[in-house]
Amino acid sequence: MAQKLEDWLNGEVKELSKLPVGDLSNTFFFRDPLRPNHIDWEHFYSPADGTIIYQKVVQPDEAVVEIKGIDYTLKDVMGNDEYDRPSLVIGIFMSFYDVHINRIPYGGVLTYESLEPIESTNKPMLAVEKDILNKVINPNNMEYLKYNERMFNKVYVPSLDYTYYLIQIADEDVNVIAPFKKQLDLCAQNERFSLIRWGSQVDLVLPLDERFNFETVLEDTRPAPPPHKKLEKINDKENGIKSSYRPGI
Repeated sequence: MAQKLEDWLNGEVKELSKLPVGDLSNTFFFRDPLRPNHIDWEHFYSPADGTIIYQKVVQPDEAVVEIKGIDYTLKDVMGNDEYDRPSLVIGIFMSFYDVHINRIPYGGVLTYESLEPIESTNKPMLAVEKDILNKVINPNNMEYLKYNERMFNKVYVPSLDYTYYLIQIADEDVNVIAPFKKQLDLCAQNERFSLIRWGSQVDLVLPLDERFNFETVLEDTRPAPPPHKKLEKINDKENGIKSSYRPGI
């Protein structure tokens, strides 16, 4: 089941904090545990372990979050000033304690493009990790969202005739987002598609579609291993088919 942040901090993090830093950074951080590839056509699964730091429906020019008085808009998320579709945006921050293997929320054809940092170097994400450990997130520590290197992933789902997006955001180091797949690979639901090192974030962007209603069913919290918890319900207006996004894999 999904965890409350406090439960995660008092449980897993408390125990892991007893390990030497070398063990955490050299071994534990790079773990890739075996997990079942659940196939469920009625649900989107989470692309990442981590903490949900925002989830909201926004217009293209609307702020997902305000950082030091400057809006970080949906167009900024997409890295595209011409993006014009209202969308549900879900941001998941991966801390030092989280598995950093990313997986496909809903099976489809994958394409991706690396977007370079806006500045010569990435900005650090450590302050947000500390915020999470202190149970209070300060949006002013999220400057990395506007500047850092990212991977823009697009997944076309033939069965739904629908396209959604995954934006992976790197930490201070560069060239640390490593795709496992080739362009135009057909990926199964929950299949591993990429590794992202160190503190990092992945945003799931679901464009609104007149065929579906999106209903958020989980508050900002810690994701859990599948298939335990739903985050976003999608109701097919015509056929009554339901689909949900589930955090955690």
